[in-house]
Amino acid sequence: MQGIICPGPGKLAILELAEPVAGPGEALLRIRRVGICGTDLHAFAGRQPYFTYPRILGHELAAEVISIPENGYGIQVGDEVAVIPYRHCGKCGACRRGYTNCCANLKVFGVHEDGGMREYVAYPAGLLLKRDGLSLDQLALVEPLAIGAHAVRRAKVEKDDIVLVIGAGPIGIGIIKMVESAGAMALALDVNTDRLRFCRESMGIQHTLESGKQALQQILDITGGNLPTVVFDATGNKQALESGVSFMAHGGRYVLVGLSKDNLVFNHPFIHAREASILCSRNATRADFEQVAAVLAGEEFPSEAYISLKAPFTEIPGAFGSWGRPDAGLIKVMAIW
Repeated sequence: MQGIICPGPGKLAILELAEPVAGPGEALLRIRRVGICGTDLHAFAGRQPYFTYPRILGHELAAEVISIPENGYGIQVGDEVAVIPYRHCGKCGACRRGYTNCCANLKVFGVHEDGGMREYVAYPAGLLLKRDGLSLDQLALVEPLAIGAHAVRRAKVEKDDIVLVIGAGPIGIGIIKMVESAGAMALALDVNTDRLRFCRESMGIQHTLESGKQALQQILDITGGNLPTVVFDATGNKQALESGVSFMAHGGRYVLVGLSKDNLVFNHPFIHAREASILCSRNATRADFEQVAAVLAGEEFPSEAYISLKAPFTEIPGAFGSWGRPDAGLIKVMAIW
């Protein structure tokens, strides 16, 4: 059995692995699709928090079930499933309150422990999601889009909200489409004009803004003089994270989805005067996965346009370093096993 390991920053290698054996409560899965995301690219570059080497990457997964014990989700041998990579303990205070996405003992498959960039894995049957009618590509997209679904739910976005999403990359686009699904106005802000063009032409996002001195005035022009009631950061860039509050209306919510390794500084009088709510949004729950699966099944999301490139796993080590460059122009790379 072959897999791909990241032995250290800037390195990937194909290696031979022992065949996995499913333990109690585990399914044996054949991995069919692996989405490549910013977490993987940051880990490869040595910029990912909570990360140690060596590590087998891969947490955006679609798989075929080879064997599975009896379960309460109707999943059988031969089914194609999405993998929920957030392995929670079920015992801590967060888990008991339903916040499995931020479990005190959380282990994210492919981040804190070896992930799915290999031919076969043994994985808890209770962390699989079946949804008839979804392709393998769509099943692998459930996880990254669930990040956006969770953030939107965390912010309690409603139809009357004006929502600004800073960062029009894969996660930002997912947030925007989930905001649109909730019936609210969504605006995309980014420094990359090519990404903004992609948002308009391929993703059907109406309001796109280029970062700069005129961005605030453009927002006011579009909204009839109103500031956004909800602002999401999907960049993880320290400067963007700290400046995002400047776009927020009084009584607004600022949601940090992007993750930086640095300390953040906000001007207290500024955020206090607005009675701002500053929230963090981490990972996703099963409910978020199920919501996204329903959206994909309803053909509300342009999956084919979202996937920029499909590549066989044998090409991953040689090309991986180039996929994260801004000039690559890629939104989502899908590795095919």
